[in-house]
Amino acid sequence: MVPRILLTNDDGVNSEGLWAAYDVLKDIAEVIVCAPATQQSAVGRSVSIFEPLRVNEISYNGVKAYSVGGKPTDSVILGLFALNLKPDMVVSGINIGENVSAEAITTSGTVGAALEAANQGIQAVAFSLQVEDQAEKFDNPKFPGSRFDGSKMVVRDVISRIFTQGFPKHTDVVNVNIPSVIKGGYEVTTLGERLFETGVEKRLDPRGKPYYWINGPLIEDAPDGTDVHAVRMGNISVTPITLDCTSYKATSCFGELFSGSPGQQT
Repeated sequence: MVPRILLTNDDGVNSEGLWAAYDVLKDIAEVIVCAPATQQSAVGRSVSIFEPLRVNEISYNGVKAYSVGGKPTDSVILGLFALNLKPDMVVSGINIGENVSAEAITTSGTVGAALEAANQGIQAVAFSLQVEDQAEKFDNPKFPGSRFDGSKMVVRDVISRIFTQGFPKHTDVVNVNIPSVIKGGYEVTTLGERLFETGVEKRLDPRGKPYYWINGPLIEDAPDGTDVHAVRMGNISVTPITLDCTSYKATSCFGELFSGSPGQQT
């Protein structure tokens, strides 16, 4: 039986990265595209609960797809519960821009969509491609499809391995980050701490009132074994992600800090 994949992203249903993934997955699975209508980067796992959502059936180069007027997580939820697509797996990406570090995966709409799929009991894999110039993230019309040649090979290989060998145990999401130039092979990694040095730039509008841009340069590197370091070295980072954010190492000290009842300090 041919497996069914729900393919989504956060760069929008017309993104070159999304359709690069489609090109290689359609040969090994039945692929149904259900993705946001517009750019939705950095929305994380947010859900539209205060506004209605619309789904339009569109055609992209002759392929039927579903365009969702919402966020990546909305696309997964509607694909599962409104369109009743019944996928065996959700693939999110290929995102334009790496999603490495604990900082990035908690803000990434690409990873957020995969996390929502996992929350609903569906196997999920997120793919992201490193970009050298962050401006490319938001300049998709100038991002040539040929830039995805290496990452397309990785997408097909990763998904084929999972179909053949099974989804990894003790894992909810497989987070794959592909360097812009692949110099090595796969590296199983942990999450780095941060991706950006956060900054805020103040500007003035024509009326002299201030407004702000959140910005900051990329972290130069991170410790060996982290996803940040692996991608910087040209390796393909594969990180197992879980939905459980519990800090198990902290439970013993919490037991000491919060023993007894309120007002009964020991």
